[in-house]
Amino acid sequence: MAANFRSYLDALKKNDELTVISKSTDLRDVAALVPQSNKALLFTNVRGYAMPVASGLLQSRTRIAIGMGVPYEKIEAKLRSAMEHPVKPKRAQRAPVKDVILTKNKVDLYQLPVPVFSVMDGGPMITAGVVIAEDPEFGLNAGVYRMMLKEKNITGIDIVTPNNLRKFAERALQRKKPLPISVSIGTHPAELVASTFKANLGVNELTFAGGLRAQAIPLADGETIPVPCIADAEIVLEGEILPEGWVHPEGPFCEFNRLMGGIHMNPRVRIKAIMHRKDPIYYALHMPWENIWMSAPIYEAAAWRVLHEAGVQATAINVTPGGCCHWHIVAAIKKQPGDGKNAILALLSIADIKHVTIVDDDIDVFDPTDVEWAVATRVQADRDVLIVSNARSKPLDPSLPPTPGRIPTTAKMGIDATIPEDVPRIRYNRIVYFNQKKIKLADYLETVEPSAKPAGKVKAAETVESMTEKILESLARSHRFFPDLLEVFPKEEFRTIAEALGMLHQQGKIVQDKEGKYQLKEQI
Repeated sequence: MAANFRSYLDALKKNDELTVISKSTDLRDVAALVPQSNKALLFTNVRGYAMPVASGLLQSRTRIAIGMGVPYEKIEAKLRSAMEHPVKPKRAQRAPVKDVILTKNKVDLYQLPVPVFSVMDGGPMITAGVVIAEDPEFGLNAGVYRMMLKEKNITGIDIVTPNNLRKFAERALQRKKPLPISVSIGTHPAELVASTFKANLGVNELTFAGGLRAQAIPLADGETIPVPCIADAEIVLEGEILPEGWVHPEGPFCEFNRLMGGIHMNPRVRIKAIMHRKDPIYYALHMPWENIWMSAPIYEAAAWRVLHEAGVQATAINVTPGGCCHWHIVAAIKKQPGDGKNAILALLSIADIKHVTIVDDDIDVFDPTDVEWAVATRVQADRDVLIVSNARSKPLDPSLPPTPGRIPTTAKMGIDATIPEDVPRIRYNRIVYFNQKKIKLADYLETVEPSAKPAGKVKAAETVESMTEKILESLARSHRFFPDLLEVFPKEEFRTIAEALGMLHQQGKIVQDKEGKYQLKEQI
């Protein structure tokens, strides 16, 4: 079966990651309902609209993994393979998205159930559109950009920050020409994830999407513009970025940084056609968490790549949700001398990454308590914290001071929370409870029958003396911790072993070595 938006919804259902809400729903309530659910939501009865609304589809690692078709920890390898083996799009023989084509005076964006998300939104905002544009020199480009509804056939488009679509629009503006674009809404996650990749000019992100799908992305020719769209999308808008420049207010809107963005000055888009399936589903990508989680695999892939190029052996990488999956990385490595600092420098070279923490491979990078413990117990700040000033930054960092008229820069920080080379490893022996892998609490919660025998009586003195001889024989062969003796004599009572060891200590026959193991005093 072809991979598309509907096959992804089916996969979510199969994995119990989708809840269908058939109760009549006000569109203004969708944004508040999504964060309350631990599953994606499909609203099939949205008041005033003829099409369902899906939201929260990519709002967890689990759902991202379902979309990618592999366990989450293997997404990076799949992304790398897609970039190394891109698949060019193909022209589709049939385009389901063209079941219904509306042009001219039939174009009405208000027929689409486009919600607002926050209490300060400037208006209904399209959030899941894969925007395709074409430049005479650089060819096709795909990206995801928000589009605020302004009129029945007019939207804004947020391309205020430097990106490839902005470059295309600037070049068209220099020619005083509109820039045709298609906006495909309701696509497979492969298209969305690939479209967030920061490719160089001249690189078509849809080839990466083809690599992720393991099949060519089907494109359909435009009806009113010379730019294709994704043929198996749910809805497509065809339009033109008007050659007016960045002069129209757009926003405010909730940003990936979990804060409200302000008014941006942006171009406008005139919509020339609306196309959709016979029974389309509108996808309202929920801000900010779907945007956050969608970015994580891209940054993780970049992190694995730069560490490999730096010769550092990474074992786990977490682009943390607390860092909005854009700014913070925690990486575990198999450390060689100097690798901690080299790993920091490599990861800070990734454009948007602001803070990096490097840990040993005994630390769970997905457990913030474990990571904090590593920082608390393995870091000396004057030796293990690196700070780089005046580095390139992501403009939406609210901690940056205003810099009107110039690109802001940021300070970057790395923490080497690996075990120092000059500290004995024995200082970092983890606590391991005796028998913790063998014993299960559930076995002790079973109901005890009244006829069950009571615990055994205390061993006689001669039994303890006999045990001392066995312990001496064992210690003659090897130094042992107390729990080692419990392992050596599993059928003996705990108390018998403890008393025998105490008797030997009283008799002066045993001592502890530097590690705390018992040994025969005569062996010193």
